[in-house]
Amino acid sequence: MPTVIHVRPDGSDHQEGSADRPLATIGRAAALAQPGDTVLVHQGVYREWVKPPRGGLSDTRRITYAAAPGEKVLITGAERVTGWVLENGTVWSVRIPNALFGGFNPFAEEVGGDWIVYASGSPRKHLGEVYLNGRSFYEVHAVADTLTPSVRTEVVDDWTGAADAVRDPDQTRYVWYAEVGADETRVWANFQGADPNAELVEVNVRRSVFFPTEHHIDYITVRGFELAQAACPWTPPTADQPGLIGPNWAKGWVIEDNDIHDAKCSGVSLGKEASTGHNFATVRGDKPGYQYQLESVFSARQIGWDAEHIGSHVVRGNTIHHCGQNGIVGHLGCVFSTIEDNHIHHIATKREFYGYEIAGIKLHAAIDVVIRHNRIHDCTLGTWLDWQAQGTRVSRNLYYANSRDLFVEVSHGPYVVEHNLLGSRASLELFSQGGAFVHNLVAGTVSIEPVLDRPTPYHRPHSTQVAGYAAIVGGDDRYVGNLFLGGDLSRAYGRSARAGQAVGYGTACYDGHPASMAEYRTLVDDPSRGDHERFAGVKQPVYIARNAYADGAAAFAGEEGSLAVGAVVAEVVEEGEEVFVRLDLPAGFDGLAVDTAGPLSLPPVRFVGADFEERDGGPVVLDLDLAGTPRPLGRAYPAGPFADLRSGVTSVRVW
Repeated sequence: MPTVIHVRPDGSDHQEGSADRPLATIGRAAALAQPGDTVLVHQGVYREWVKPPRGGLSDTRRITYAAAPGEKVLITGAERVTGWVLENGTVWSVRIPNALFGGFNPFAEEVGGDWIVYASGSPRKHLGEVYLNGRSFYEVHAVADTLTPSVRTEVVDDWTGAADAVRDPDQTRYVWYAEVGADETRVWANFQGADPNAELVEVNVRRSVFFPTEHHIDYITVRGFELAQAACPWTPPTADQPGLIGPNWAKGWVIEDNDIHDAKCSGVSLGKEASTGHNFATVRGDKPGYQYQLESVFSARQIGWDAEHIGSHVVRGNTIHHCGQNGIVGHLGCVFSTIEDNHIHHIATKREFYGYEIAGIKLHAAIDVVIRHNRIHDCTLGTWLDWQAQGTRVSRNLYYANSRDLFVEVSHGPYVVEHNLLGSRASLELFSQGGAFVHNLVAGTVSIEPVLDRPTPYHRPHSTQVAGYAAIVGGDDRYVGNLFLGGDLSRAYGRSARAGQAVGYGTACYDGHPASMAEYRTLVDDPSRGDHERFAGVKQPVYIARNAYADGAAAFAGEEGSLAVGAVVAEVVEEGEEVFVRLDLPAGFDGLAVDTAGPLSLPPVRFVGADFEERDGGPVVLDLDLAGTPRPLGRAYPAGPFADLRSGVTSVRVW
C-alpha cells in the first residue's frame, strides 16, 4: 500500500514519518521510501544533499518527492556562517572549520576540466561561493582585491574562441577571497556596508542538492521545491556530469515546478557518468577531447546505453536561473527526454569562467529529445545541441535577449526546428547538417559552417545503436514558411566571418548549394574520379521554399516561391510574468501562404538516410503554433510562427 511520509523541520528522524510524527530530514525519508510512496515535505529550510537510495519500478509506481501544497520548501547546498570579524572598511573575515565541508571543500576545488578556457595568466576559479541574503558574490585572488574590488571576468570572442580578461564596473562590489588550510578555511568578503552577523550569510558546502550517488535509481519525481546553492563542478561531455539536481544515469525522472538556481556550474543534469571517461583530455594530455568524446559513445553502449535503461526524463514547468555554466546539461543520459514549459534565464552571465560547454540548455546526443515551449532569455547562449542531434524536436520556444539563440553543432539530423521565436542578434548557428526549419520567426543572423575535422556518429532511427559516422560537410537543410528579418551585419557582430563560415540575414548563406538531390547527383556523377573523391568539395543539396524576407534579409538563390515583404517591426514585450510578441507587417506579407498543415513531407537526410519522424515513427505533424493555437488541416498558413498572422499590427501573448 503506498505511504505518504511527512517531513517537517521540527520533526525527528527517530519518528515514523506520519503527519503527526514527521521526520526532520528528507534524507531519512528517502531511506524509508519504497516504490509508490510519496515524501511530502513541509515548509522550511533543509540544508542537505538528498541522495535517494532507490527509485520506483515504473512510470506508475514511482517515488515522489513533493513540497506540501501551498508551502515554501527550500533545499540548499549552503550553510549559514556567523562569527565574521571586521577587517578593514567593509571587508570582513571568518574562519570556517574544515569539518563543516567533510571530504569536499568547494573553496579548495577548482573549476576545471575538458574544454574549459582561462585567459592567459588568469588564476583558476573555485567551486566555493559566498551569499548575502541569497545574492552570490564574485571570487577575487588576493586579500587586497577585496578592499578595492575589481572583478576579472572571462569575455570570449564568439567567433575565434579567444578569451580576454576585462574589468566590468557592474561586477566590482560583492567579492570574496579564500585561503584553505589544514584545519580551517579563512574567507574574506566585502559586504559593502552590510553586517554579515546580522544578515543571512551562507557559503556553499555540498556538491549537489538532489542527486543519487548510485546509477539506475529510476522513476523519481521531484516537484514544487526551491533547490539552490550547489558547488557542482564543470560538466563537459567527456566527464561525469553532476548537477544541482539530476538522475545520475537512470531512467524516467520527472523534475517539475521547481525553482532551481545558483548552481556553480549546471542546474539540472541529465548527463553522462564517469566510467565512460572523466576529463581524460585534461588529465592525460595524450589525445584531444574530441577523440575521448567519440570513445565515450561506444563505451556507453557497452554499459547499457539504450532506451530500456537510460533517459526518457521529463523536465517541465521549472524556473532555472543564475547558474554559472548551464541551466540544463546532458550527454548520452538525456536521450528520449522532454524539456518543456521551463523559464530559463541568466545562465553564465556572471562570466567568472568560460568554456565551450555553456548554454541555457546544452545537450550532446539529444536523440529523440523534445525541447518544447520554453522561455529562454538573458543567457550567453540559449540552446546548444552538440553531437548526434537526431530525431530532436525544437518546438514553440521563445528565445530573446541572448548573445546567441540556437547553435547546432556536428550533427547529421534529422532534427526539426519549428514555430520558434529566435529573437536575438544571432538567431541560428549551424555547424551541422540535416535540419528542417519550419514556421520560425528568425530575427537575427543565420550562419553556417562545415566541420570536416570532427567526424561524428549517427544512429539508427529512434535508437542509440550507432549506424556509422561521418564529417559535417554542411547543407542538407530544409527551410519552409519562415519569416526572416533583416539587419546590419556590421552592427550585429562588428567583424567578418571566420574562414569557411557564411553568415547573413536570411538563407542567402546557402548560395552555391544545389537546390535538389537530382542536381547534386549530377555534380557527383563523374566516372573519371574515384569512389569518394568525386564527392569531395561538392556542396550538399538544400531544400528551401516559400519563406518571407523583410528588408535586409536575402533569399537563397535557388529558392522557389520566396517573398520579399518590405520593412517589418518586431519586438518582445514583457508585462509582468506575461510575454507578448508584437509585429508590424506590411501589406505585401499577405501574399504568401504555405501548405504545411498535417503530416510534414520533407526529403530524408542524406547521410543517415532517415526520415523526419515523430518518436513513434510516424511523420512529423505541426499542429500548434508558437502561441498554442491549433493549426487545422485543409488550409495554408502564413510564414512565421503564428497561424493567423496578417499584415498590420499583431500582438500575441506567448507566455
